[in-house]
This record gives sequence, C-alpha cells and structure tokens, in this order.
Amino acid sequence: LAQGSRPIQNITHLCKEAMAERYLIKEDKVAEGATVPEAVKAKIARDAKLAEEKATALKEKTKLRAEQRVALKKRTIKYEKEYRNKDAQLIRMRRQAKQNGNFFVEPEPKLLFVVRIIGIMKVSPKPRKVMQLLRLRQLHNGVFLKVNKPILNMLKIINPYVTYGYPTRKLVKELIYKRGYGKVNKQRIPLVDNEIISNALGEKGIHGMEDLIHEIYTVGPHFKEASNFLWPLKLNSPRGGFRCKRHGFHEIRGGDWGNRQELINKLVERML
Repeated sequence: LAQGSRPIQNITHLCKEAMAERYLIKEDKVAEGATVPEAVKAKIARDAKLAEEKATALKEKTKLRAEQRVALKKRTIKYEKEYRNKDAQLIRMRRQAKQNGNFFVEPEPKLLFVVRIIGIMKVSPKPRKVMQLLRLRQLHNGVFLKVNKPILNMLKIINPYVTYGYPTRKLVKELIYKRGYGKVNKQRIPLVDNEIISNALGEKGIHGMEDLIHEIYTVGPHFKEASNFLWPLKLNSPRGGFRCKRHGFHEIRGGDWGNRQELINKLVERML
C-alpha cells in the first residue's frame, strides 16, 4: 500500500487541479420544510465537499502562479545583469590586451545552431542516419547543439547537407519566441504559456521562457533536457534565396553548406 499510495495522491491532486479549472459544480437548493430523500442528501453533501475542494484548489493555484511569476521576473533581471556583466568583461579584456600590445583570444563558443539545407533526395544512408539522430528530418529544420567532439565529428559526416554557426543571444531569443514549440507527450505544442514549460522542465529549475532561453544560450547543466524539449525549429526559405547549395561556404567561388561561424545569424534572420 505504501508503494501505491503516491501515484494515487498524484492522480487526486491532478484531478483537483483539472476540476478547479474546468468543471462547474451546481448548487442544489431544497425548499424549507420539504422532505429530502437520502440520495439527494448524499448528493448535496458530495457537491458541497467538491465545491470546498475546488475553492481551495483555485486559491492554491492562484497563489502558486503569482509566486512563480514574481520568481521568474527576478530571475529574468538576474539573467540580464549576467549578460551585461559578461559583455562588459569581454570589452574590458580586449581593451587591456590592446593597451599592453597583446592579442586577445576570444572565448570558444559553446553553442551551435544547425540548419538542414538539403532535402531527402540522393542522401546516402550514413548522413541520413546522423541527421535523424540530430533531429534534422526535414528541409530547413534547425536545432541547438552543444559544441563537443562527438557533435563536431557528426557534423563532418553531414557537412554537405547542413549549414551551422554560432548564434547570438538575440537570435536564440527570437527563434524560441517566434518559432518555439514544445514536445509534450510526443506532440508539438505551441509555447503560449509558461506553465507548459514548468510542467515539463520544472524539476530542472526551468519554469518559463527566459529560463529556457538562458539554459540554451549558456549551455547550462540541463541543456540536454531543454534542447530535447524544444521541437526542431521549422524555418522558411531564406529571403533572397541561397547562393549555391552544391558548394561550401568557405570555397573561393562561394556556397552555402558548412560552418558560417557568426554569419549564421544573418542567414537565419532571413529565414524567420
């Protein structure tokens, strides 16, 4: 019984929440002095109990939502301060290096944004499997990836089929706000409410859009869960078109596939 009690409690809690949101409990009135059958008495008692539980659940939920909104607002202010301090530190270090006659080595990027630019025709099995593992199943799908050795080796295999680079904070924010969909019960759900994110990633400390953006951009400890929660971003064809998909971006004649580094931001802005 002890092992089975927790699921029952969870189900009861979920039922109360659903009842508080969706169901209307009618108030039965009985004329004064009238004889009331036992079945009706039981129904009135049950409805009174349900109405009390509904009022309690609504009150608790309203209080919890207000607390989460305040906490999310504070965390958002903290994130903005963290971004400003990091930018100011980089500027200060560049200036110091210039004053001392040294070279400043920029910090290595930790985040990649990969976009598939080739369709399904004439793709050999190995690159097809790698793109499937990276969730790049359709043309113009985009995903966020962590920069590490296994990912870079996988990108070498699918180089002629994708283009990628290092997104800015502005681009990450625009992509998630404009094209962000969550994966809930294997379904593509639009992120219209912070509660969707909180229900899926609340255990990881991610309760809203700004938490999700911060976790993705900074490649935090729960990046894997946050990235998997995001459905692969579906982008449009770029305004003005591609240059030449058959050739690499760094070739002398110019092309599209391969590593664009910071120039990926201009391409993706044209695809939003």
